Amino acid sequence: MSDNKTSNDASSTDARHSGADSQAAPRSANPTAPPDAAAAASAPGPKASATERASTDAPSSASNVEPVDVAQARRDEALQDARDARASAASATAAQEAAVHETQRASVKPRPSLAENFEAATDAEAASTANSQSASSDSPTGRATVLPPEFTQAPDFGKLNPPPLPAAEQTATQAQPAYLKQSDSAWSVFGRVIAARARQIFDRAGQRMTQRTLRIGVSARIFHPEPGAKGLRGKTLQYLEESIAHWVMSRDVLVFMIPTVGNQGMLHTSNIRLRDYAKHLDGLLLQGGADVSPQSYEEVTTRPEWPGDRVRDMYELELLHEFIESGKPVLGVCRGCQLINVAFGGTLYGDIATDVPTAGIHVNEQYDQHRHSIRFPDGSTLVNMFPNQREAIVNSIHHQAVKTIGRDLNIEAVSASDGIIEAVRYRKAPFVVGVQWHPEFHRAGGAELLDCTPLLDTFLRVARETRF
Repeated sequence: MSDNKTSNDASSTDARHSGADSQAAPRSANPTAPPDAAAAASAPGPKASATERASTDAPSSASNVEPVDVAQARRDEALQDARDARASAASATAAQEAAVHETQRASVKPRPSLAENFEAATDAEAASTANSQSASSDSPTGRATVLPPEFTQAPDFGKLNPPPLPAAEQTATQAQPAYLKQSDSAWSVFGRVIAARARQIFDRAGQRMTQRTLRIGVSARIFHPEPGAKGLRGKTLQYLEESIAHWVMSRDVLVFMIPTVGNQGMLHTSNIRLRDYAKHLDGLLLQGGADVSPQSYEEVTTRPEWPGDRVRDMYELELLHEFIESGKPVLGVCRGCQLINVAFGGTLYGDIATDVPTAGIHVNEQYDQHRHSIRFPDGSTLVNMFPNQREAIVNSIHHQAVKTIGRDLNIEAVSASDGIIEAVRYRKAPFVVGVQWHPEFHRAGGAELLDCTPLLDTFLRVARETRF
């Protein structure tokens, strides 16, 4: 019902306007018509276009409002100009990139890295953004966008500026490892493998040798058969005193007693010589025991009850020289100290109480409990072994002593009361030292006795250094 009514009203309205126009036209031709009527007659009708109404010459028809169609057309034109500017910038960027890629391919350079591509894309995007912003500055809004200077400059696509390599990659590039050499052949790689295996074997062998437990030889004491005795007393015995072996073994050292050798044995012959022991052992310790025979230093026996042991002298003198020739260290204890002096041409007091009446007592029935004081003279190496000690208390179990010092021997210690020589050292070898006291008894003798552990440690250290 409302739609029909509206249509009828619109039809009636148009009819009335048509009638009005047809009636107004004859009136405008009347010259006597009033001015208002003439203006109304000259005005275009409602059906005239917007252009016709805008182009009328009548002053009363002028309007300050711009038509909607013209404003929209101008906005469309500005947007099209912006699109054209962006398209031209994109085409210029693509052309420059193509030229750069062509130049790189012509110069046979490596392909640009991902960082370089990202940098070029960033520059192209910045240039495109700058062009679009400059094109949109003429937009109807009239507001221009001000860009920083770095965005207004055109990018230089011909300049290659790759990012710096990390320090680790630079070092690897400057000094490549041997296995990356391009000139390697199968034989060169095989040779390096063999060399590496050989070094590994040698290193393991050297480690086993340097860490091998030391082997110290101890000269044997000799028990000669008694005339007419039966059993063991009628046999030749070779033995060592327990304390001397345990003293050396306290440093986790293997101890071997070295027997006498000879190719004219009564029961079995042998080709083993004392030099073989010197070759395979790391050091020699000459233990105490019987007196040194005066025949060994070419003197006459002053007391028939002390003839000494000539057989043991000959055995130990040969053993001493073999170890010295092999460069192995030697430590002499009591009789061993006297034998070292005899080996280099020195002589001995056959009996201190007889030959030196003014001397102190160096042996009595207390055996290892008897003791006296010694001092270290200037230049003695024992001062380095026992720092801050120029005097010490030691046991004394000897009635023989050094009389004249042998060649190339230094005096290392003397008795504090009478000046009897108590220690000597051969200065032309790494370690050939003899002490007149028994260091293996000192631990049991009490805290006041000299702790001779530094003496043992020095001997074993030299043995480790000179065993090859």
